[in-house]
Amino acid sequence: MNDAFLEGMSRAANSVCVVTTDGPAGRAGVTISAMTSVSVDTPKPTLLVCIHTLSPACTAILANGVFCANLLGSDQAHVSNCFAGRTDATGIDKFTCADWTTNHTGAPMLLGALAQFECRVVHENIFGSHRMFVGEVEGVSTKPIGDPLLYFGRDYAVPTRLTS
Repeated sequence: MNDAFLEGMSRAANSVCVVTTDGPAGRAGVTISAMTSVSVDTPKPTLLVCIHTLSPACTAILANGVFCANLLGSDQAHVSNCFAGRTDATGIDKFTCADWTTNHTGAPMLLGALAQFECRVVHENIFGSHRMFVGEVEGVSTKPIGDPLLYFGRDYAVPTRLTS
C-alpha cells in the first residue's frame, strides 16, 4: 500500500518551498512540497507546512517559533537541491547558495523567490513522521512575475500555460 500511495502522490504537482527559521535555536532550512493556505478568515491569514520530524529545521522552528515559507521560482532548483540535502552543504552553509534578507520575524527570506510568507507558529502537531506547523502570517512579499518551480513525477517541472 505504501508504494502505491507514493506512486500516486508522485502524480500530484506541488509547489516547491524552502522553509527557513532563525532565532535562539539557530538558523535552519529545509525544502518541502507540503505548504498550503489554511484560512484567510482569521485575524491574520494562516498557512500550513509539513516537515519531517528528523529534520534539524523542524526542531529549530519549534524552538524559534517563527518560519518563512519561500515559494521557489523555476530558476531556483539549485536552492531546492541545497536545502533538500542534494549537495555537500550542511547546516548554515546551505544559506551560501543564494542571497537572503530578513524582515518581520527574523526568519531568512530568499531574495528573488516568487513569494515569501513570514509566519509565527500558532499551532503544531505531530502526525506520523511529520510535524505540521500552522503559522499566522506576519508579512508577505511577492515577485512581480515568474513561473513556479514544481515537483512532479519525482523531479522538477514548470507549468505550461493553457490558452482559454
